[in-house]
Amino acid sequence: MAKYASDKRINQIAKLVRQSKLLPVKELAKTFQVSEMTIHRDLNKLQEQGHIERVYGGVLPAEKMEFEFDFANRRAANQKAKRAIAQEALKLINPGSRIVLDNGTTTLELACLLKDHENLTVITPSLAVASMLQFSAGVQTVLLGGILRKGSPDLTGVVTEKVLDMFMADMAFQGADGISLNGELFISDMRIARVDQKMRRRAKQTYILCDSSKIGKTDFASNGTLAEVDALITDSKINPEDLDSLKKTSTSIIIVQL
Repeated sequence: MAKYASDKRINQIAKLVRQSKLLPVKELAKTFQVSEMTIHRDLNKLQEQGHIERVYGGVLPAEKMEFEFDFANRRAANQKAKRAIAQEALKLINPGSRIVLDNGTTTLELACLLKDHENLTVITPSLAVASMLQFSAGVQTVLLGGILRKGSPDLTGVVTEKVLDMFMADMAFQGADGISLNGELFISDMRIARVDQKMRRRAKQTYILCDSSKIGKTDFASNGTLAEVDALITDSKINPEDLDSLKKTSTSIIIVQL
């Protein structure tokens, strides 16, 4: 492998660390055709940034890096569908709206589309959503308090639920980790389920943003039913039989074409 410039080499080392349980320093030096001393300097920089842990014989990914990598993977999964669903949801939002965005990756795509909008208020328990909107001059962002959920950029718990009681919103946009064919909503963490249920009570309208890969699936905690929301927005890759089953729940279903 040809020699790398320092910054490029450090970025490549970070990627390799994410993909490996343990990387020996000698192996890294050989891979990048530099001295072990040079690799040690690179690793020192990555350690200072919180990206790696130094152990005897090599390096391991730090928890921060593993989390960032996991979240990036979840956001990238079915991203074309998520963006199309977010663009459809955007059509429902008018200037002056007060909206709630939950901590899903599809609602994060919607937040990205809201960055340049004017006269909006966004209420969220998601650090990722708040970060996306923090420099948006036309968007007032209200970050709910609460307990930071380990391994995720989300706030949950009694404080989150209590703070939600302070607000009324025009619309809530929520994701789901699964939707059964009888219209039951599922989420991976019951703490999030309670926050999502409170969101629906504090909003005049609620929309579920869920790509078709999650239709017909369940997860750990029941989060209510489609009967409690105004519409489900999903994509055209949904199985026709699954769509027919969901239609029997009398839920309004908006299909976006991919």
